[in-house]
This record gives sequence, C-alpha cells and structure tokens, in this order.
Amino acid sequence: MVNEHGGVEAARILLRSPLSEGFAALWSYGRLDLSMEALVLQSSWKPLFTSEELAIAEKRLKEAGYKFDLKK
Repeated sequence: MVNEHGGVEAARILLRSPLSEGFAALWSYGRLDLSMEALVLQSSWKPLFTSEELAIAEKRLKEAGYKFDLKK
C-alpha cells in the first residue's frame, strides 16, 4: 500500500477503513506503539493529517487501552 500510494496517503486510507488486522496483531503483542495510529500522533507526523484523522487515531488507541503522550 505504501509503495502504491505513499506513506501519508496509505495512513489516510487506513484511518478511513475499519481496524486493520495489523492493528489487532500489534495490540495482541502489546506493541501499539508501532501502530500507524500511534505514529501519526507523534509531533513530527501530526501536521500532515487533519484534525479528524488525528481524532480517529486517538480514539482507536484509547479504545484499545493504549497509554500515550500526545506531546511527543
């Protein structure tokens, strides 16, 4: 997907889609820190996404019980 659409657009596609199997797998391994949702909320990537996209990422992580620092 990244090769076809580029990183940012691939992330946007995933944010518009239902939870991915990858998210579920990372959750089961306790590694949501590696999820696209956690990465887009990091300060270096945040400016590339809309407030709606960031809200989706934050909501998914909160619902999964992931503790994160939005200041990163």
